[in-house]
Amino acid sequence: MLHECRPAEVSIITDPSRLDLDVIHGFLSRSSYWAAGIPRDLVARALRHSTCFGAFDGNEQVGFARVISDHATFAYVCDVFVLDSHRGRGVGKQLMAAVKSHPDLQGLRRWVLFTRDAHELYRQFGFSEARHPHRLMEIQSGPYPAAAAAREGEPTA
Repeated sequence: MLHECRPAEVSIITDPSRLDLDVIHGFLSRSSYWAAGIPRDLVARALRHSTCFGAFDGNEQVGFARVISDHATFAYVCDVFVLDSHRGRGVGKQLMAAVKSHPDLQGLRRWVLFTRDAHELYRQFGFSEARHPHRLMEIQSGPYPAAAAAREGEPTA
């Protein structure tokens, strides 16, 4: 279901045809700590299989959030970012308000996310530290090849 919120400064949309893959991939691959070096085709595939939220100032995409969900019991919020040009203006809050109010994401039993530095933002939307962190398990592979090569001083393709 397409969903649109129009807060004061930006529009938050879920229409996949409006998302700017260049902006999303550019930020994730070059500016994020969690997806550095991610290949463009992998970002495109992830977007196709997620509920995505784009923050737009006019026609310019300035932020993004992605939710992976079964739309019944569980949602994982990821890849949330706001471009430097729009930070400090409440765009992150507007993105998260749109995520939490999306009609397809109501009544879920569990929401999860990982963050290194935005705990206060997410607390405003009901997130807290995991109640049972000892139950969490994961398989974590290494960095994307481009990120690993950049760290080793090799050219990236």
